[in-house]
Amino acid sequence: MADWNSIKNQPRKSLTALFDQDTDRVGQFSFEQSGILFDFSKTHLDGELISAFQKLSEELAVSDRIQSLLAGETVNPSEGRAAEHSAERGIGDPDSVHMAGLLRSRMAGLIKAIDAGALGEIRHVIHLGIGGSALGPELLLQTLSLGDEKYETAVVSNIDGSALEPVLERFEAARTLLVIASKSFTTAETLLNAQSVMDWMREEGESDPFGRIVALTAKPDKAVEWGIDESRILPFSETIGGRYSLWSSIGFSVALTVGFEVFEDLLAGAAEMDRHFADTPPEQNIPVLAAWCDQFYAQVREYETRAVFVYDERLGLLPDYLQQLEMESNGKSVKLNGEPIDGHSGSITWGGVGTDAQHAVFQLLHQGTHVVPVEFLAVIEPGHSLQEAHHKGLLLNCFGQAAALMAGKTSDDPNRNYPGDRPSTTILLDRLDGKTLGALIAFYEHRTFVNAAMLEINPFDQFGVELGKEMANQLMSGDGNKMDPSTEQLKKRAFPA
Repeated sequence: MADWNSIKNQPRKSLTALFDQDTDRVGQFSFEQSGILFDFSKTHLDGELISAFQKLSEELAVSDRIQSLLAGETVNPSEGRAAEHSAERGIGDPDSVHMAGLLRSRMAGLIKAIDAGALGEIRHVIHLGIGGSALGPELLLQTLSLGDEKYETAVVSNIDGSALEPVLERFEAARTLLVIASKSFTTAETLLNAQSVMDWMREEGESDPFGRIVALTAKPDKAVEWGIDESRILPFSETIGGRYSLWSSIGFSVALTVGFEVFEDLLAGAAEMDRHFADTPPEQNIPVLAAWCDQFYAQVREYETRAVFVYDERLGLLPDYLQQLEMESNGKSVKLNGEPIDGHSGSITWGGVGTDAQHAVFQLLHQGTHVVPVEFLAVIEPGHSLQEAHHKGLLLNCFGQAAALMAGKTSDDPNRNYPGDRPSTTILLDRLDGKTLGALIAFYEHRTFVNAAMLEINPFDQFGVELGKEMANQLMSGDGNKMDPSTEQLKKRAFPA
């Protein structure tokens, strides 16, 4: 059993005291990588705490687990698989890296053919997926699209027809490409949405909807059985998990829409972060340090949530993306050996967009009884051409909120008293492009993995999502097995006989 006592017994120091004790604290706890500044100085990390985490990480063989991950070894024991998303970026088992390159060339070839009109005059793209098969592509499209793209692309994940119908009303069936993203090619929500799109195509006069479908899957045989031509099936490896899959052929719609060169920049930025993660000592390793912060606040201070606020509209989907990445990966209660974990599992991730969030949830952050570690993200180069006051105001609000959370303010009026000593990390990008976005997402992936290593859990399975699906399928099949009275009442109310 890992000994957390050396960390839990550290003397409690305030953030302002840490700054007073170390005049070079900002320099000691700020790191640059791939055009991104990571400032951990407003967290409670100090030299003693880092030394204690280093010792604990050695005890837990965290470095060995990192090397196993990046070498393409089995790190998902419950499913007997490697986790090879880094191979898509050129780092991993040589055979896997080679195969990823071949599949990426195949994707590039299909994009070139579509651009040349091989599938007719395409102007609209409907990308259907769910979970990582939708969140990743949607995040990239929102972030990297400039507004002058050749194709208008919509990502639809929800089985709710209210998500799909407005897209069908806006698009022209004769100029629409349907992209079906499903690792197993058995995802019920995605395939139902796909069937509805095909019905719409037929109703609009398209005799052969299958002629304009592209499948992205780890089960190409299933896509062939479904009726899709093999030439328009883009496979990816079983060793790539859904929430880690945007680097694979799941990114096809992104590469088609924003350009294959931008997609390659994304991979290159991620590869830079991979190399930093692989080669940098723990005390200077950005994903490792971030995970140590997470573990300190979750296990020692027992703060149950972590908030992410993006001060750039283009990154508006990032908190949602991180919810899945972190909570599906590390929302576990048993270790790799099957024993219960000793403390808390991964934190509850939530967040929003600044400055809107300042007028909604920041009241609780500054004066509530819940202490929430906050992560601020901002970009130096604006994503618009309006007057400078817009962007200057945005960034200074971001910096000011972090300063206020740390400093607080005393007052004789208890209603105007701010306790302060509330931690935050600031991540500041020079600009928002394929390279920096790739590095940023890879940072979060590796941080998630280090958190899992510290917890001694497997971040690459997700059996917790299955039971609810089984219950839903049982209800839909009408097999006669009754459920609890509440569920039966709800079913009868919604679907009266």
